[in-house]
Amino acid sequence: MHHHLLAHLPEPPATVLDVGGGAGHQSFPLAELGYDVTLLDSSPAMLGKARGRVPAGARVTLVEADGERAAEAVDGRLFDAVLCHGVLGYLDRPEPMIEQLCLCARPGGIVSIMTGNANASAVRPALEQRWDDALASFDARTEIGVLGAPSRADTVGELSELLRAHDVEPQAWYGVWLFADWLEFSGATPDRTQAEKIAAAELQASRRDPYRGISRVFHLLGRKSRP
Repeated sequence: MHHHLLAHLPEPPATVLDVGGGAGHQSFPLAELGYDVTLLDSSPAMLGKARGRVPAGARVTLVEADGERAAEAVDGRLFDAVLCHGVLGYLDRPEPMIEQLCLCARPGGIVSIMTGNANASAVRPALEQRWDDALASFDARTEIGVLGAPSRADTVGELSELLRAHDVEPQAWYGVWLFADWLEFSGATPDRTQAEKIAAAELQASRRDPYRGISRVFHLLGRKSRP
């Protein structure tokens, strides 16, 4: 995802809003490159973890707020990039959050969303040999996610239409977590000594059909229309 972002973001010190950013695992590497990062999260515990991880010398602002009120929480400030990664699946509906993300992006700015891929919902239960669950998953949108909480999946097409409704035109989408992720669900353990090779294979798969279409997660990027 870091490679995907860098292919679309403007050069630092562009401003980045990370909505539901947790401990900063996605946005703090951008801060280390010189981006001006605002991390917004509703959890004081996660913000505490983020506070302890702020890179030395980085420009990082932490904001405690619900992502569905992000525009108000940042006082209407507009950003060059707005990230929302791993959040939509824990909401009943994606529409309110999508609206906020688009409101916070400046004209010409990037909106970046990472969420569960509804078109691959049957893969995990099948690899775990839960065949009844696999059959049900072809038409289901919710499951118990990797964190043990109910999660909901979306499709690239559906979220693309929601972005367009708020003047954000989809630019590209990628798969996230294919080979290594599915290996773990099948009971195998990826060889961590080959991390660089695994990452290289995952990056290639993320950009290509049919691989990206069966990744557990997808990464969608759109650009806010200019006046």
